[in-house]
Amino acid sequence: MSLDYAILGFLEVGSKTGYDLKQRFDRSVSGFWSVDQSRIYRTLEKLRDRGWVSQEIVAQPDRPDRKPYTITDTGRDALYSWMYECQSGPPQRNAFLVQLFFAGLLSDEEAIRLLEDKKRRVLAVLASFPERYRMAPQYEHDESERIDFFHWLTLDSAVHMRYAYLEWIDSAIDRIRKADYERGRDGALTRWPPYTAARGTGRGGRAAESIADGGGEA
Repeated sequence: MSLDYAILGFLEVGSKTGYDLKQRFDRSVSGFWSVDQSRIYRTLEKLRDRGWVSQEIVAQPDRPDRKPYTITDTGRDALYSWMYECQSGPPQRNAFLVQLFFAGLLSDEEAIRLLEDKKRRVLAVLASFPERYRMAPQYEHDESERIDFFHWLTLDSAVHMRYAYLEWIDSAIDRIRKADYERGRDGALTRWPPYTAARGTGRGGRAAESIADGGGEA
């Protein structure tokens, strides 16, 4: 269902064809929401049947007609009703963490090699961001500065999470080399929820004592 609202969000900024929408997805939200062209068109048809978008035909000389979609008042109401309530993400399915879960069956060198390979992949993703998200000065955006700010804020989130992941990988490799696994859980956990108690406590400390408080993921 989130694809419905992502499309409505793009159309709230301005009318777009299905092709335009695909380009916007690829240049902006593809880091956390990917979709193929055919699914965009199927969703647009569904939204039109629901009365959330309308379509017009714009004749073009010597070129096929453009068929841009525009959000309707009903679609706008649906979009903002959805926007006002924080949405949860999909369940995590991370094959690498499954591998790491069983990495105690490997030698130290093999476990470190697994982590180093993951680090190379994360670095490659970060290196692709400037071109992938059209960050060079020659790329102009037709949204207002405020709208553009929140678009880029999602990229900032992706960058921060990957840098934190890289720091964690380096720390995990260091702990393996120091044989911290000999201390089991105490050697593995460097921070523990809740967030407010964990800040500045470092390894162990009050954070580890508050495990009974629990706390879910956003």
